[in-house]
Amino acid sequence: MNYLFWILCALVIVIALLFVVLPLWRSSSKNNDVLRDAANLEILRDQITEMDADLRNGLLTQELYEQGKREIQSRLLDEVKTTQQSVLHSGNSRVLAVSLAILLPLFSIPLYLYLGNYDAALPLHEKVEADSAGVIRSEAGLKALASQLKNKPENANGWFMLASSYVAMKRYAEAASAYEQLAKLVPNEAQVWANYADVYAMANGQTLQSDEVARLLGKALAIDPNNMTALALSGSAGMQRGDFVAAITHWQKLVTQLPPGSRDALGFEGSIQRARDLLAAQPGGKEKLAQLTVQKAPEAATNPAAAVSGKVSLSPGLASKVAPTDTVFILARAAQGPKMPLAVFRKQVKDLPLQFTLDDSMAMQPQLKLSGFDQVVVVARVSKSGTPMAQSGDLQGLSGAIKPGSKGLNVVIDSVVP
Repeated sequence: MNYLFWILCALVIVIALLFVVLPLWRSSSKNNDVLRDAANLEILRDQITEMDADLRNGLLTQELYEQGKREIQSRLLDEVKTTQQSVLHSGNSRVLAVSLAILLPLFSIPLYLYLGNYDAALPLHEKVEADSAGVIRSEAGLKALASQLKNKPENANGWFMLASSYVAMKRYAEAASAYEQLAKLVPNEAQVWANYADVYAMANGQTLQSDEVARLLGKALAIDPNNMTALALSGSAGMQRGDFVAAITHWQKLVTQLPPGSRDALGFEGSIQRARDLLAAQPGGKEKLAQLTVQKAPEAATNPAAAVSGKVSLSPGLASKVAPTDTVFILARAAQGPKMPLAVFRKQVKDLPLQFTLDDSMAMQPQLKLSGFDQVVVVARVSKSGTPMAQSGDLQGLSGAIKPGSKGLNVVIDSVVP
């Protein structure tokens, strides 16, 4: 491929030289202007000879003869000057032609090496083209990326793209190999180890019970104990091997990070209840359940001074767009900072208008509490999806930025989420 590229470059340079240099060279070796000027000089000499003959034969007076001779001599001087300039121009053209023939290749190649894009010369089937999700869908693209990574194995982004593409194509063994290389490059990324564990399990009997999967998940949780992928997989691994205590422990920790009432939260809560039922059915299981209840993390301490309260109502103009049983979320989030709700509770449209109070006891995560921020925004949202995260078509109203502890707020649900 390299040889072909540079041969094409050489051909392009030769063609450019032919268009530029050849006309200059021809003008120097065969100049039509010079030939024309020489012919004109010969004609002027003939005219002077004819005038000399006319003067001798009495056809011209001496005065007319002198006048005509002066005119011809003047034209003769002009022609000689023009001829000399044409000859000089002809010489300069040859010098310019030779200079361009040397300088054009000499400067164009280094300039391309500095400014050009060699990758653009690759055939289309060798280019790596990913979709908007960063996933390669073609076999040719995967082969091209794998080939590039052999030459540049330190490209972490390339390994992640390759692994994600293999997962999308359900080629889990190859995905696991790609994640193995990625984990060597970024060993402190919990999500990489969690994803590695997931695809390794899929590639090896679709089971999470192997020692290698346990090792990979342990790596992820050692780096980030709250990594949701690792917690979900660890809980599933516990269920598969009959360790219901481990399943409940990991999944409970996961649920505290999910929006209350969301589809994911409800799904894991159902799995937790199933694990609790299975544990209770085992000998000594009820005692273990009691210990889990005792060990449950305490709720976030409430700071009454930081509580926010007020009234939420629905604009009459939007009443036709909702049903009485549609879910209404009332939440507070930081005016500047993370968008995760700091406090949240839910009602239904039929409960509007209603009085609300938001405080630290409603925190979704202990480290993110209402009292921990200088300014917050209260959001009231009618959720069509049943989750507190805004979706297109939801109805909502917002307060301005307020300080924790503000009372008497009036939040009107009066807009549609685009």
